[in-house]
Amino acid sequence: MQDIPEAAKNFLAGIGDSKKFALYGEMGVGKTTFVNELMQQMGVEDHTSSPTFSIINEYFSVNYGTIFHFDFYRIKDELEALDIGVEEIFEGNDFCFIEWPEKIENLLPDNCVNVVITRQGNCRIIEIHV
Repeated sequence: MQDIPEAAKNFLAGIGDSKKFALYGEMGVGKTTFVNELMQQMGVEDHTSSPTFSIINEYFSVNYGTIFHFDFYRIKDELEALDIGVEEIFEGNDFCFIEWPEKIENLLPDNCVNVVITRQGNCRIIEIHV
């Protein structure tokens, strides 16, 4: 993961108008690490952390505006996600990085870009599926 800053920079350079990203990958593959680096590259000045216990963290960037980071690992069903207002957030024009999107598959926005992170030996592979 030593090349994470470069990977994050390249990712941001290639996203175009996309603002909703579903990050798929097994536990410990580096989804949160990648999102934290993306936020650094996006100019978020607050300390970023995994929203595993809070489910959602909200950040602000002068260059990118409001950024939401979701971690749905701990939710039991989609109703929990609805209770925290994900539909309204997804309908907005803010950036959203969504970990464990398979837990809320039916709620994901149509314009969501799938990002799959896998491990091959000591390397991480980041695939983007539009």
